[in-house]
Amino acid sequence: MSTSSRTAIRILLVDDHPLVLEGLVARLDAVPQFQVVGEAGDALQGLKRAAELKPDLVLTDIGMRDINGIELIHRLMARATPAEPAPIVLVLSMYDEPEYARQALAAGASGYVLKDSPSSEIIAAINTVVAGGTYISPAMAQRLFRPAPARVELSERETQILGLIGQGQSSKQIARTLEISVRTVETHRLNLHRKLDLSGQADLIRYAVEHGRQPPR
Repeated sequence: MSTSSRTAIRILLVDDHPLVLEGLVARLDAVPQFQVVGEAGDALQGLKRAAELKPDLVLTDIGMRDINGIELIHRLMARATPAEPAPIVLVLSMYDEPEYARQALAAGASGYVLKDSPSSEIIAAINTVVAGGTYISPAMAQRLFRPAPARVELSERETQILGLIGQGQSSKQIARTLEISVRTVETHRLNLHRKLDLSGQADLIRYAVEHGRQPPR
């Protein structure tokens, strides 16, 4: 949304913590190009205030007591029309799990900033998204766009042993089940540690429970 014809970026704040709202108003009103035109203490009130005030930007939290910030973004985007496009949405949240950022961006948000970010970062984020860009807090971006780990290829025997470890069997029990020696089982366990980059027995057992497949009957 262009703001070239306006003297300031008009901002609506949505957060259910009064002290957070008070702090945001103080921080943003100190910036000459920003104008906080309204505040809302929950997402439903935010929807109502957005319809009334038609802000350039909605700065919203995620966790709120009625509907959450993700649903707020969905509803803001759903009621947009060619004549009245949705406001730009920037999330300001304490939640640093990448999944929240993914959901917010998928819903239509243009950025995601953590609440413990310095004022300079929040200001930069607002300017970036209003200019048409996307902004993700650097700490979040590192986790959000981390490359997926390479697929680990296990042999058929390693897969069998991993499945039996996941069932809680000891090396002796696995040896009896597969009719191989205990030493062979231990060798395969060492190979599993190496291939899966696991440091201890507890890590291997945890991985086996979560990922091990049932051995062929």
